[in-house]
Amino acid sequence: MQGLSHVPPAGSDGQSGATLMKVTVFGASGYGGQVLMRLLLDHPEVDKVIPVSSTSSGKPVDERDAGLGPDIHGKLPPGRLFLDRNEAIKDKPDAVFSALPHGASADFCEPFFGQSVIFDLSADFRLRNEEAHDKAYGSAAPFPSIRSAAVYGLSEVYADEIRKSDLIAVPGCYPTCCLLPLIPIAGAGLIRSVVTVNTLSGISGAGRSAKESSLFVERSENSVAYNPGQRHRHHPEMTQELKAAGSNAPLYFTPHLVPMRRGMASTISIPIEGDLGEIAEIVKSALVTAYAGQPFINLCGDSIPATRDVVGSNRCDIGWTVEGPTDGKSMLYLFSTIDNLLKGASGQAVQDFNIRYGFPQETGLPLRGEV
Repeated sequence: MQGLSHVPPAGSDGQSGATLMKVTVFGASGYGGQVLMRLLLDHPEVDKVIPVSSTSSGKPVDERDAGLGPDIHGKLPPGRLFLDRNEAIKDKPDAVFSALPHGASADFCEPFFGQSVIFDLSADFRLRNEEAHDKAYGSAAPFPSIRSAAVYGLSEVYADEIRKSDLIAVPGCYPTCCLLPLIPIAGAGLIRSVVTVNTLSGISGAGRSAKESSLFVERSENSVAYNPGQRHRHHPEMTQELKAAGSNAPLYFTPHLVPMRRGMASTISIPIEGDLGEIAEIVKSALVTAYAGQPFINLCGDSIPATRDVVGSNRCDIGWTVEGPTDGKSMLYLFSTIDNLLKGASGQAVQDFNIRYGFPQETGLPLRGEV
């Protein structure tokens, strides 16, 4: 395989939005897949949704997801059944969303390379460096001949590249929550020493497969850090993007599981030097400039965002404050919150889909959190 041939936008005249879209969802029975199904069934530019599950093919979708509700637009296959991959190949979808685990996603998508635009929610194509992938995931990076064609799908940062790509590697929830506040700060030259990140995640970020650590008795009334620093597989993903933004500073990252279903919150601290007022203005200017007109970035100023305000939405809320000086040094604090299943996964995949096909970014996506 020498590369990906370009897949034109849907429509007989090759123009974006000329006809409604046919899309496939791999891993449609998992948490990410279920959220994708809801978003795509309500997406005004999607005409047909093909749910694929290797473990549930031929079975009714409602057996795995009774909350999906009625298919009022007739987008699902007859009988509302999960299909297998061969049936999806025959349907020739315009776009494929893969919500499969890393290590399985790329292989499952292979028949669609060059035929459909791929939105891969796994980590199979996120890391540009093959050795970094091997180290983080303990297996060889899949399809090295086409890795250079993959675009990192952080929507607000790589929109221009997403518009021209047929293989979009949708970021993970931890990197999305951490990188959105950090990248403009790195670009402004404010990161000169170290970056310390503590992030709290809801349990749904671990996926739907059965794990002892995800049992109610294990998680209820219990918070715990895990895989700190470079042991966490998302660490190289974050350092890769920080370096691209202009920072080579060490990143100290500690993820935590907390007893809530959905949501993610990051607290980021960066030592800085200089006049507090000037630094505060530089921070504000960098964030406002980077995210002006971006519908899913909500800048909160010195208010600290909360997960309950973003759960159910595709937003990332970002706050910041500067404290000090102590011994001549000050500290910049950045705060960010997302819904890990929406902006941290399926919502961002649909946002990338909208960018790729020329639809308004907010099409079919919730801007407001649950009450």
